[in-house]
Amino acid sequence: MAPDTSFLLIGKLASEANTTKDTVRHYDELGLLKSRKRQAGSRLYTEFHPECIERIELIKSAQAIGFTLTEIRDSLNDYYDGQLDIDLQLSLTQQKLAQVKKQQANINVMVELLSERIEILERMQADSDYELDIEVCKKTIPE
Repeated sequence: MAPDTSFLLIGKLASEANTTKDTVRHYDELGLLKSRKRQAGSRLYTEFHPECIERIELIKSAQAIGFTLTEIRDSLNDYYDGQLDIDLQLSLTQQKLAQVKKQQANINVMVELLSERIEILERMQADSDYELDIEVCKKTIPE
């Protein structure tokens, strides 16, 4: 029986998925990719299933919207195994959205605080007699 030649070596997979070999190795170590070991003479090669190109694209897409590799792993494997729990995915995605909205609110407060600080520093720069209200400088992001 002839060996299955559809599997890709790491360099080919990295190239086709527009990523690096190190990224492929990392994803493989975390169980995000389907791979197999193949002995060729004295060397042991890791070969990757062609669907890994799509997997890497999905991983990068999920990372771009804030999911961690650990969060992605379980969902990705469930998806490819045909066992994706839509209710769980909906809940996780809603939680992620809430988390991002909170981060966004914190960033908005940071922008306000930095803008206020710039105004104060510009006033100090323009007027050497300007008296600094130290309480303004103590403002922080609410918990």
